[in-house]
Amino acid sequence: MLVSFLVLSCNKDNQKTNPPVPSSRLVRYELFTNEDFLGEQKIIHFRVQMMNAQKIIFDSLLAPMKIEEISDSAHKIVVLKTVPGNDSSDLKVGFVYEIETVGVAGYYEGFLGKDSFKLIRYAFR
Repeated sequence: MLVSFLVLSCNKDNQKTNPPVPSSRLVRYELFTNEDFLGEQKIIHFRVQMMNAQKIIFDSLLAPMKIEEISDSAHKIVVLKTVPGNDSSDLKVGFVYEIETVGVAGYYEGFLGKDSFKLIRYAFR
């Protein structure tokens, strides 16, 4: 009985500890306007996107709205998103928008791989 206790005790001492879990990378998207679009009835579609050098890794469509419904900075739309798979490469993050019958445009900023947090504020004009 004493022998098996020593064997178990030795095995326990030889176990490796788990490596630390890397912290998550987080993007905070903020969308608002400083313009007065009262009466602008065209429909706009916004998407928030995140991409690495090879592909889009996150793409989410926000609810369509009339341009006049875009909030001011005191009532901005906020989306928080962790980077899928905690991708540690340099990323591009931003907004794509489409105004019906007008066209598509976008706004992007870089998110360096060494950084764990990115705030992207977009004031639509």
